[in-house]
Amino acid sequence: MAVEQKSFAKKWLWAISLAVMAAGVVALILWLPAGLYLWLKAFHIIAVISWMAGMLYLPRLFVYHCDAPKGSPQSETFKIMERKLLTVIINPAMTVTWILGLWLAWDSELYREYWLQAKFVLVMILSGLHGSLVRWYRDFEADRNTRPARFYRIANEIPAVLMVLIVLLVVLKPF
Repeated sequence: MAVEQKSFAKKWLWAISLAVMAAGVVALILWLPAGLYLWLKAFHIIAVISWMAGMLYLPRLFVYHCDAPKGSPQSETFKIMERKLLTVIINPAMTVTWILGLWLAWDSELYREYWLQAKFVLVMILSGLHGSLVRWYRDFEADRNTRPARFYRIANEIPAVLMVLIVLLVVLKPF
């Protein structure tokens, strides 16, 4: 019974924190003070850094999780680490990245620039990888993983390559 109450409390705490964050974003957008663009750009960059940190770390956890016997204390610890990384860092950071990124592109009218359109495509690919990481996490959570550690070592390189390409587009604006 205590476990059910704790789970219920966690869900409500998650819902309340999400509602407060959403209300804060809406309030900032409606308020639109003179320096809001730079503030939102800063928060966008912070969210991107958080998202990328998680996207680079989660596949590495999967590599180590592959070596842990199913049902072992080590495997169960990896499951907790992976779940918290996804729910506390990666998912919220991706959400904030998308919300602020779209707003910044719209407000600045940079969405017309080809470099930003190319960046958008790369961020869509990164988001697709995010979805794959969630699916692989669910496989580990249910003890259904069939992929070898080498697969996750290779998958671990994809977000790094995408990150490099995105940063080059943003800084160099080649077209």
